[in-house]
Amino acid sequence: MPSPSDVSIIRELAARTAEIAALPVQEEKRELWRRLNGLRPVRPMVTIDQVCWNEMGPNGELELKCEDPECRGYELRLRRLLYQWDNFPVDMVVDPFILVHKAIHNTSLGVTVQEETAVTDPTSDVVGHLFLNQFETEADLEKIRTPRVSHDAAETERRMEVAHELFDGLLEPRASGIDPYLSLWDPISTWMGVQNALYAIIDKPDYVHRLVNRVTEGYLGMLDQLEEQGLLCQPQSLIHCTGAFTDELPAPGYDPERPRTKDIWMFGLAQMFSTVSPATFKEFEVDYASRICERFGLVYYGCCDPLDGKMDEVRMIPNVRKISMSPWVDQERGAREIKGDFVFSRKPSPAVFAPDRFDPEAVQADLVATREICAAHGCPLELILKDISTVRYDPGRLFEWGRIAMDVVGG
Repeated sequence: MPSPSDVSIIRELAARTAEIAALPVQEEKRELWRRLNGLRPVRPMVTIDQVCWNEMGPNGELELKCEDPECRGYELRLRRLLYQWDNFPVDMVVDPFILVHKAIHNTSLGVTVQEETAVTDPTSDVVGHLFLNQFETEADLEKIRTPRVSHDAAETERRMEVAHELFDGLLEPRASGIDPYLSLWDPISTWMGVQNALYAIIDKPDYVHRLVNRVTEGYLGMLDQLEEQGLLCQPQSLIHCTGAFTDELPAPGYDPERPRTKDIWMFGLAQMFSTVSPATFKEFEVDYASRICERFGLVYYGCCDPLDGKMDEVRMIPNVRKISMSPWVDQERGAREIKGDFVFSRKPSPAVFAPDRFDPEAVQADLVATREICAAHGCPLELILKDISTVRYDPGRLFEWGRIAMDVVGG
């Protein structure tokens, strides 16, 4: 069990988190997210995620003090949450519980990434990747296996006992299952390399169909096991860096001991298809991803892939509610296609933090342009700042972006 010192550190952080979670503004923000996700927005919403944490906390605010690795994991989560609340909260919601990850073993699809990496900043998680192609022959397809899922209930119980000692009376420990992220092409791109995979679609499409089908079948088999064993997560607070609060989930018949895919959000994307035609996108992504997405209650679709020119195909995917509008879209075209049918999930470019001089006026002009375009077409709007690789070791740039964004949306 944790040392008294570690317990004291965690409980001090948890006490402050609990005070914040009890503020009336948390339920106010949840309701704003529910309205947006129900396509009845009060105003645009803002989140900041995927932060370059190695450049945050220059005064030691994020320094870990616990000794036990398990405690350090909780400490890291709480210190980052509190730091964000203090400096760039925008429309984040602080919940009155702490998620305790169940001890779930997943063999995954059976393929191990083979790569070379390039590092420019050893303190950063962002590195360059050169992926080696592992799929060239028919025999290579046999590498893809249906994941096998199992649960170590005794280990989960031990984790819960530790969490109760750390958080009882402050935050509610909640055992958390798998929150599915089931991209078909993100893993394939790491098994083959993006260029090799795109050439394979041209040179041997039947082979690629067999490959993608095996991945799809693997995911569907994994979902069956997660449902059967009660190992899916509960309805989420977040889906892909954005608020997931909704009046529409969980579905009727929900059992918290055995969540189903239709009780939760799914997140899908095909980032490496940014340059393929709409027809290729449908043939190799939509037709397969739809078999997965049809099982879920709601779907957030897209990430960095520009989807403004593929909206006819995205509309074919079942249960989509939010659609990513990346920095590379034509926002006018995207808004014209989305109208009021989905949430226009805008991803402003994080490149604004990279120049020698940060330009607040340019940030404001960019966000105002998005707001006005969406207003003109009746699009429910959220601004999701993510993929922040650097702020040039000046956290104040990020704080200022958050203040500007909240002013633009009227928050």
